Amino acid sequence: MRLALLVALALCGAAQADDCTAWGRPGTVLFRDDFSGPLTGYVAEYARKPGNIVENRDGRLVMDVDGGATVWLDRPLSGNVLISFTRRVIVDGGGNDRLSDLNVFWMARDPKRADQFTRSGKFEDYDDLTLYYAGIGGNRNTTTRLRRYGSGRRELIAEYTDGAHLLEPNRDYRIEIAVYEGCTRVSVDGNTWFTYRDPHPLTSGWFGLRTTWSRQTVDDLTIQRLD
Repeated sequence: MRLALLVALALCGAAQADDCTAWGRPGTVLFRDDFSGPLTGYVAEYARKPGNIVENRDGRLVMDVDGGATVWLDRPLSGNVLISFTRRVIVDGGGNDRLSDLNVFWMARDPKRADQFTRSGKFEDYDDLTLYYAGIGGNRNTTTRLRRYGSGRRELIAEYTDGAHLLEPNRDYRIEIAVYEGCTRVSVDGNTWFTYRDPHPLTSGWFGLRTTWSRQTVDDLTIQRLD
């Protein structure tokens, strides 16, 4: 009886994952930035001190920090959307260069405050938000994880520890994040790394580019409606 129950649960989990097969079609462009001008339309949370930089340089957003940093788009997203951008972790002798923490928040909301932007950039400051989180090359480039935050919990949805899902220095990665009809998906260079059907889907919230102690660049950010 116990074996039958375990098999039934496994099949149920597989069916739930397989249910995330339709992702719509990219439609109307809601936002686009090639970072060729001044950094506008964002709210940056990080320790402002000598040596820490969050600004546009040479046609890219640069996050060069010795601690945590989150760069939020200053408008919330809702419904079915596709977020895509190019991201690089630079390791070339800089003071903050460290191969780690290509991270993203999306559909983030603060259940206790009307103002979303009240934090210092420290990772633990965000524990009380409701959001999806992908951490590629976290823990000094030893883990890649998908989490769902909510009710003070940081639920681990899936994890990789193999080299194929960890970071390479100075490489441009094309990241795509889709939210569609109760599912969310993270793709890297055209390959799906995470797919999750949320029993209580997050359908609106803020998008943030996130890192901890590293030098990274971002380019070609596009957000589209998924029809």
